[in-house]
Formats: sequence, C-alpha cells, structure tokens
Amino acid sequence: VTVTTRLLVSHLSGIRHYEKDITKVKEEKEKANRALKLTKPCQDKEQKEKEGKGIEKTDYVKPRKEHEGEAKSCNSKPGRRDKEFEQEEYYLKEKFESVIESLKIFKNDPLFFKPGDQFLYSTYGFTLLSAVVERVSGQKFTDYMLKMFRDLDMLSTVLDDNEAMIYNRARCYVYNKKGRLVNAPYVDNSYKWAGGGFLSSVGDLLKFGNALLYSYQAGQFKNTKGKLLPGYLKPETVAMMWTPVPKTEVSWDRDGKYAMAWAVVEKKQQCGCCRQQRHYASHTGGAVGASSVLLILPEELDSEATDTGLVAPPRGVIVTIICNMQSVSLNSTALKIAREFDKEKRAQ
Repeated sequence: VTVTTRLLVSHLSGIRHYEKDITKVKEEKEKANRALKLTKPCQDKEQKEKEGKGIEKTDYVKPRKEHEGEAKSCNSKPGRRDKEFEQEEYYLKEKFESVIESLKIFKNDPLFFKPGDQFLYSTYGFTLLSAVVERVSGQKFTDYMLKMFRDLDMLSTVLDDNEAMIYNRARCYVYNKKGRLVNAPYVDNSYKWAGGGFLSSVGDLLKFGNALLYSYQAGQFKNTKGKLLPGYLKPETVAMMWTPVPKTEVSWDRDGKYAMAWAVVEKKQQCGCCRQQRHYASHTGGAVGASSVLLILPEELDSEATDTGLVAPPRGVIVTIICNMQSVSLNSTALKIAREFDKEKRAQ
C-alpha cells in the first residue's frame, strides 16, 4: 500500500490511534453512532425548556466528545473520566531523542484498513508526519516548529517539557476513579510532539488563527495598491487545507468533515427562513489534564469590501479556549461565542 502525507493529514492512513485492537475501535464507533442518535431526545427536551422560558431559539447541538469518545448522555458532566484516556500510551514516560526514534512505538503494527478507505483519528499519523518534516527540512522537528512559532510572533508557545522552567505554566487536573479532582499524572510528550506536545496561550493561538485567516483572505482583496503584505501561507494553500475531504468525519460537530488537520463546516442553507450553516474551521485538543479549541469563523466578504480596499484582512471572528481540565468539550461553546460576536459586527 501507499501512505501519502495527504492521507496522514486527513487521518485516512489506516495507522492506529492509541487503541491497538481494531475490534474495540469498531465497537466504540458503533457505540458512538448509537449514542449520537440517543442525544436527539436530550436536545428536544432542552429546546422545549428554552422555549418555555421565552429564550430565543438557537441551533445549538450538544457536542460529541472530543476525538474518538462516545457522545455525551443527558446527565454527563464535563471533565469526568473519558474511556479514551484509559489507554496506557497516553501516559508514556519514556524520553525519545527524536521523532524518528519515536516511530518505533507503532511502526511494526498492522494498518487498520487500506489507506484512503476509512477515517480514523490518529495521533501517530501526525508523529509520522513530523518525521517527514524532519527528514525533508534537515532539522529537528522541534527546532523547525519553534522557528515557525517565532516567525508568527508566538513567543509563549513552547515544548511541553517537564524539565524546563516555563514561566506561568499552569497545573493540569483530572478526575480520579472516585470522581475527585486531582493533579494530572506526569507524562513525557516526546513521543507525540506533533499530536499534542506543545504548550501555548490563548494570545498565541489568536495570533496563529489571525495568520491563517489573513492568508486565506489576502488574495480576495484587489485594490490595495501593493500595500497589502502577503500571508504566511498562500491563499490557495489555506483554501485547500479548509476543503472537506471525502470519507472523513468530525466527532465534535456532526455538520463537519475533516479537511487537512482542520475540521471544517461548509456554508449551507437548504430552505428559506431555516437553519443557516456558516463556514468555519476549528480543531479541539485533548491531552492528559487539559482541553482546548481554536475556531475560525471567516467574515462573508462582498465584492464592494474586497474591491475598494477600504478594509483589509483578517476579517472574521476567532475564538480560542484553553482549559486545564481533561475531557472538556469546548467546540460548541466556542461556536456560540463566535456567532454572538459575528452578530454584533453585522448589527454595526
């Protein structure tokens, strides 16, 4: 078989995630699909309660758990134990000197399916991607990334290295088996730098989101008289990254598809005066003791705005949330915040 970088970046490679047993993976997917159907009565009940209290209707949908977890039930609470985090490999303490060395964790394991046939979220797929970056660039992956973060002025984004003294590093928390809040256990992230090994701040993630949104929109503004600087990436590159890929799925938004390292919801409205689906890109993060989300809601630009040059990119709303608690679903909260700010901007 052939595994391409495009398959890796869209989680279509067949490389396993933390679970080594394909039978269990299939069972969990079936449970998640069944649980998703069961959330419908919860949503209907919540909607009726809102209408009864005179609250404005929304198209809010309770989110499914991050990544491969089951959908939440009506009575579930944020931050409680998640089956995903029962996998032993989340808690590795071995130090790897390079990403090439960390490939030994999974390099001899069989593929779960023929590459390109199915979607399976895989942190190890991104470990392999980081090895590709290391070989192609001729630099250590971590050095390559830190240089990019510096270019983007993300000076608070660093490796999550336990030995290093990192100013203002937050403590992380989990619920133990008895449901009590405790400090998160020690882990060494050198086996998955690309899939969850960096520390950042909301300010830095906003810079990252703005750089991507600027790059995405820069090509749409015409009458700038050469005053508009190019984006960090080409507009067509970001457009490609935010184009849904067939056969993919997104666990944290049923309307979305996976693209290239981003979940994407496309603009859609089937009938007049009915639910309107806005185009946005997002990604959640789940690690031992922490949860996060970065969501980008581009402004729908008309030709007058792009032709006159009176406004400049980035135009839209970017929301990022970082929480030092494990297994907290944040995408729907970020989307509600983004819509509120977008509504205010339109009212102006």
